[in-house]
Amino acid sequence: MSDERHDIDCDCGCNEEEQGMVTLTLDDGTEMECIVLTIFPVNGNDYIALLPVEEAESDEEGEVFLYRFKQLENEEIELLNIEDDDEYEAVADAFDQFLDDEEFQDIIDDEE
Repeated sequence: MSDERHDIDCDCGCNEEEQGMVTLTLDDGTEMECIVLTIFPVNGNDYIALLPVEEAESDEEGEVFLYRFKQLENEEIELLNIEDDDEYEAVADAFDQFLDDEEFQDIIDDEE
C-alpha cells in the first residue's frame, strides 16, 4: 500500500464489506463505527481517513478522523495517533487534495 491511493470506490478489493468499516475505541471506552473514506500515502507513511457512521448518515458535514495506518500480518490494522503538528498538517493537506480530486472527478462524471 505504498504509493497507491485507495478509497471506497477503488477496485483493488481493499474496501470489501469487512474492510470498509473500522471500530474506534474512544478514551472513555465507548466504541464508534467509522467508514473508511480513503487510505493514502504521505512522506513514506500510509494514513487513513475515517468518518463516523452516525455523521455519514446525517445531512451535515461530519468530522473526519485521520490516523497513521499500518496493515499487520494477521490482516488486522493498527491506527496510530498523529502527534506531530507538521506531520498532521501534511496529512490534512493530502486529504484535502483527495477531496478536491474527488469533487473534480464528480464534475467530470456528471458531464459525461
